[in-house]
Amino acid sequence: MANTAEFRTCPDTGLQFHRPAETLMKLNAVAGVVFLLLGGVLALLLGLTRWPKYHLLGAEPFYMFLTAHGINVLIFWIIFFEIAVLYFTSSTLLKCRLATPRWAWLGFILMVVGSVTTNVAVFQGNSSVMMTSYVPMSAEPAFYLGLILFAVGALIGCFVFLGTLVIARAERTYGDGSIPLVTFGALTACIIAIFTIASGAIILIPTLLWKLGLVSHIDPLMYRVIWWAFGHSSQQINVAAHIAVWYAIAAVVFGAKPLSEKVSRMAFLLYILFLQLASAHHILVDPGVSSEWKIFNTSYAMYLAVMASMIHGLTVPGAIEAAQRKRGFNKGLFEWLRKAPWSNPSFSGMFLSLLIFGFLGGISGVVMGTEQINIIIHNTLYVPGHFHATVVGGTTLAFMALTYWLVPVLFRRDIVLPKLASWQPYLFGIGMTGFSLFMMGAGTLGIPRRHWDISFSGALLNHQFPETAYLLLGLVGISTILAVLGGGLFVLQIVASILFGKRRGEVKSAVPIIAAPVADGLKGIGIGGVAVPGTLVLALVFLISFVLYYFVNWKYLSQVWGLS
Repeated sequence: MANTAEFRTCPDTGLQFHRPAETLMKLNAVAGVVFLLLGGVLALLLGLTRWPKYHLLGAEPFYMFLTAHGINVLIFWIIFFEIAVLYFTSSTLLKCRLATPRWAWLGFILMVVGSVTTNVAVFQGNSSVMMTSYVPMSAEPAFYLGLILFAVGALIGCFVFLGTLVIARAERTYGDGSIPLVTFGALTACIIAIFTIASGAIILIPTLLWKLGLVSHIDPLMYRVIWWAFGHSSQQINVAAHIAVWYAIAAVVFGAKPLSEKVSRMAFLLYILFLQLASAHHILVDPGVSSEWKIFNTSYAMYLAVMASMIHGLTVPGAIEAAQRKRGFNKGLFEWLRKAPWSNPSFSGMFLSLLIFGFLGGISGVVMGTEQINIIIHNTLYVPGHFHATVVGGTTLAFMALTYWLVPVLFRRDIVLPKLASWQPYLFGIGMTGFSLFMMGAGTLGIPRRHWDISFSGALLNHQFPETAYLLLGLVGISTILAVLGGGLFVLQIVASILFGKRRGEVKSAVPIIAAPVADGLKGIGIGGVAVPGTLVLALVFLISFVLYYFVNWKYLSQVWGLS
């Protein structure tokens, strides 16, 4: 049994923090924010280069910074934060001591050493292979070594999380029932992470040996297939984690409970079984893989994962609507939404994350995953437009929203300048929405994904893109400035709050930071026997948007290659 002296009880929420776990949560979260800041600065430089009017960087620094940006925000920022979430959802939510804190410290140290090592290799100038690092392009050995060390550290964190679940079960720290839904979502993310890291090791270790001259040849097609089991699945860790965050914020802000916890758990299970298979949509144009394999993975299997996301997209706002209606906001379709706490950055950030991830990331992801349509947008700017909607508009915004709640709970500090904090999610969300939309528009016009200069100045073979493409890239630049400003305000707010925010005492504050749970049951709310009619209307709007956009792309495909 754990020593009670090792725990701290938050007076405002009643949550119990195991002190070693609490320290590691803080360190992982802070490390993540540091890499978010670095990635944001690089994003500004890249956005101003994509803007043809300014075209800030030359080719060499552009590809160097593009490599560093992708690795720092897609891997380091997010996984550091996710490890903090894993420790919180296991140790804190289950009122359990953290398993093997020393191993957890080793994992954190390896992650720090690995991330710094990779960054040094990139900024030395000989590893501008971008995040995908396709062979036969090669980086310096330190580039691969850093990624491997980081992956090993993250893998240790995953096993510490699993060990903590075992201890909590053995010691009955959370009772005899199932683990909470938020912890179940984190467990889903952990299982996907183990698959992801194993895939990375399978391909990155031989690639390191190849660079050192110990392996004579790496087959490029084999590299791409296995690397995308790592690269795409990294985003699926994020999806499971940020959806768990959605459920957590719905609970702490509204006291909301899922409409059906069994259905929500089933949706997480579908992620484990089918989400990784969708990585095949990154290699739909590769000739070495059969059409049957591509179609099964990107159609039948991927659609089961899409169904899981649609379930979460219905149950999270549905739970919020039910809680709001129980509290008296039961008039019409959308009183519950109009009178939601939109000035609370935890709620606004979460709800914007849900909308951006669902409408922009989800719809565009299904389009990209269709073998026939994929050909018109493959390897264009549409691709980064899509994954910025998922990784940044979805995951990063959700993690920002959770951080606003965690700072008072975990660091015992009030958020400084709360009025500014209330605006930050909107600034970041609007900027990232514009960025994703305008990039996808430019990609639809054929703008290449990685070419630093669409004017092809000085090239022997030239190509003239439509003037609309230049306009869209200018709008991408403006949206980048808005998003980076919003991200910078977040970093400033969090750092200032941790260092200078008013200390919260060890007695319960007069300002509540967790809502009382609403009564169970859906009777007596809604319209015409439908308990959550507003959510159903939003789901119908989503479905209509999806169907229209899907068939518009088929129409566009039919016009790409005319027959005479």
